[in-house]
Amino acid sequence: MAVACAVTASLTLLPLSRAGADAFGGDAFGGVLGPGTEYATQTGAEDCADPEASLPPSGADGPSIARIKARGKLIAGVDQNSFRWGYRDPANRRLEGFDIDLVRAIAKNVLGDPEAVIFRAIPTNQRVAVLENDKVDVVVRTMTITCERARQVSFSTAYFQTGQQVLAPKNSTITGYDTSLSGKRVCTAEGSTAYDALKRRSFGALFEDEHDGAAADEDRLTVPNQLDCLVRLQLGEVDAVVTDNALAAGQAAQDPAVELKGGKPFTTEYYGVATKRGADDLVARVNQVLVGYRSGGANSPWMLSYRKWLEAGLPGLTAPPAPKYRSR
Repeated sequence: MAVACAVTASLTLLPLSRAGADAFGGDAFGGVLGPGTEYATQTGAEDCADPEASLPPSGADGPSIARIKARGKLIAGVDQNSFRWGYRDPANRRLEGFDIDLVRAIAKNVLGDPEAVIFRAIPTNQRVAVLENDKVDVVVRTMTITCERARQVSFSTAYFQTGQQVLAPKNSTITGYDTSLSGKRVCTAEGSTAYDALKRRSFGALFEDEHDGAAADEDRLTVPNQLDCLVRLQLGEVDAVVTDNALAAGQAAQDPAVELKGGKPFTTEYYGVATKRGADDLVARVNQVLVGYRSGGANSPWMLSYRKWLEAGLPGLTAPPAPKYRSR
């Protein structure tokens, strides 16, 4: 199989290790709410009747926005090795991708400059920790909105719809998220919704690292970074990967020997921009950015970014998911 085109350290990126908090050393869009906007009654993450419902958009400043303006930089936690989402172009060494475009739109709104960003590369299993420990202002890293996560961080409205799917070699006997996984070694990222899905129903797949007393075979089936699963698949150390189809499509583009199995995702999930829990002014500002980002139909910033980065692997999308807002 082809070698994964993972990219590494960069000018403004601070890679973070598996070790946790101790491993860390931080044209306005406007317009009216568009068609399809929904309102949900939700008093807080504890209720979680609708985890995708977020605060109404606002351009008002608050303490979180003030700190960003005083610093003069937006600090964003991102991926740097997810092809088409957040990755470093080897030709120009510049971070690019669908998530990166959105980060730059937020920086332009808050600071007037899309380049006023400090990017910090974070592994999948540290997305919550970097916010809780004030290492970043926002996480824009294919992060699914869930009730559990909404009790730890705050989310914007959804900016992308995705779902879990199986990635395996084209010549594999695995046919999808079904009994063909029985006895197969399946890799997921630690702390991911893919791992949670297998925990609920595994079809007999082997997806948890073995622990024998003090000895443990760590990071074989559950890994810190999702791209590690593709590497293990290429090395023959696992038989399949379960991940968001949005990410799997990028990995299939990197390696023509693998493909998505099962026809369509077996879950429906939504990505959101995450902030520290209670950073309401920043959440409302990001939601204001997203109002403009969605506006313009086929020529909206969202559609332009989608066509540039994602359409080849995820064809057929005609619009972003409609926002849902909590009624106050």
